[in-house]
Amino acid sequence: MLSSVLVGVFLVISLTHMVALETCPSAGNPGLPGVPGLPGVDGRDGQKGEKGNPEPSVAVGHSADQGQKGEPGVKGRLGKIGRSGEPGGIGVPGEEGPVGDQADARSNGTLLNSAFSVYRGTKSRPERKVPVAFKNVITNINNVYDTNTGKFVCQISGTYYFVYHASSHQKHLCLNLMLDSAKLASFCDHINSGQMQQQVSSGGLAVYVMKNQAVWLETDENNGLYAEGLKGDSVFSGFLISAH
Repeated sequence: MLSSVLVGVFLVISLTHMVALETCPSAGNPGLPGVPGLPGVDGRDGQKGEKGNPEPSVAVGHSADQGQKGEPGVKGRLGKIGRSGEPGGIGVPGEEGPVGDQADARSNGTLLNSAFSVYRGTKSRPERKVPVAFKNVITNINNVYDTNTGKFVCQISGTYYFVYHASSHQKHLCLNLMLDSAKLASFCDHINSGQMQQQVSSGGLAVYVMKNQAVWLETDENNGLYAEGLKGDSVFSGFLISAH
């Protein structure tokens, strides 16, 4: 019985001492912070979240709000030329133009003709690089050829044909057909020694001539043009083929 009491007293004293140790503050200074630990391992992926609510749909017949206009982009490269389209329809006729100038006409209403044929019946050599004057007239409709200047002066614009037949004697002959100082063609006839000393050459061509332009024949240093009655003539002719 006494031993039991002693045991109980001892337990009470022991418990009282332990409580005193726990409630009594320590009299020492706080220690230094510890070294940070190593980074931990990544955690596992979280669970997939719930699906969000859809955007409200635009009602039929209503358009969504238009955003602001953006800046223009950089101009692209020029594309290839496309294929030609189908021919268009006939356009509307244009307005009637003004009345043109009255055409040259004779009093009887027929269009003017233009033609001449002249000859040079002389033994004298023509001067070089100047118009050859054919003084004798065979045909000269409307006086288009001037026997003084040796020039045909156009009165009706159009296509003409000019031709010559020339005799040469004891010397080479080169004739140039001229249009307003521009050489259209050159025709030459050369006499060879030991052969006949008199020859005949010819040449001609069609050319477009405008009103007031002049056409003539001229020679260079080879000016052996010759004519003497029955022994030969040199003839220059021209006529209008088509007026336009």
